Amino acid sequence: MFGIPLHPLVVHFPIVLALLLPISVLVALWVVRKGATPRRAWAVPVTLAAALTLSAWAATETGESQEDRVERVVPRGALHGHEESAEQFLVLTGVLLLVTASGLARGTVGRAARYVSAVGAIGLVAAAARVGHSGGALVYRHGAATAYTEQRAGSNRDVGRADAVNGERGERFARDDRDKR
Repeated sequence: MFGIPLHPLVVHFPIVLALLLPISVLVALWVVRKGATPRRAWAVPVTLAAALTLSAWAATETGESQEDRVERVVPRGALHGHEESAEQFLVLTGVLLLVTASGLARGTVGRAARYVSAVGAIGLVAAAARVGHSGGALVYRHGAATAYTEQRAGSNRDVGRADAVNGERGERFARDDRDKR
């Protein structure tokens, strides 16, 4: 899409939704406490939990589809660590979706599920931060973006960009470009 890999465009949705979910859960708990119907108030957290799970799945799928290209430029361990934390995050979002949906039930089961959802949603923020941090390290520390910039580094204009992005790789491309002249 527009010459930009899809994964970086998609990954921000689960991060934002992971931050909004605990807020919606706490607001819904407060609204229920003030007398609102639990099923009506709890619909927002359930919807956000479903959107979070769906976006986490999309981020995981787009990451896997671009893995082969990126693994050529980043250390295998760093990529594997990010992949593992992303898969764990996806599973946690699915589990939390089930628990949150159980909050629609009446009585003690629904009430317990709503409180467990609150704790789970807050814990999920930490899991999202872990995935985001490892993804950021791939891009900013290990140069994952160069998997998409190196292919254009053959022109004089782009040699400077590759050099700025990844030091020695840019110098290698500059030498190669001089050798072609």
